[in-house]
Amino acid sequence: MPRYSAERKSAVLKKLLPPHNHRAASVATEEGISDATLYKQCRVKGVPVPGYTQGDSEWSPDAKLAVVIETATLSETEFGAYCREKGLYPEQI
Repeated sequence: MPRYSAERKSAVLKKLLPPHNHRAASVATEEGISDATLYKQCRVKGVPVPGYTQGDSEWSPDAKLAVVIETATLSETEFGAYCREKGLYPEQI
């Protein structure tokens, strides 16, 4: 099992956040890691990711701020579409 540097892990997780907003499954495939590993690292780092609905208390402040800023100018309809696309509930944001 390969070990990755903290910098590489951080770079991979940044692909899930704005402005990139890549899906977890596509990032996992692109990076050659399993979905489960990526989801686990997201939980450890507090990165919001589709399919993980433990609540916003486990998000890092930076991750939550990035999502709030990204959605601040969206209409209610656009906000709903954003949440559906990301697999998030509006209450989490």
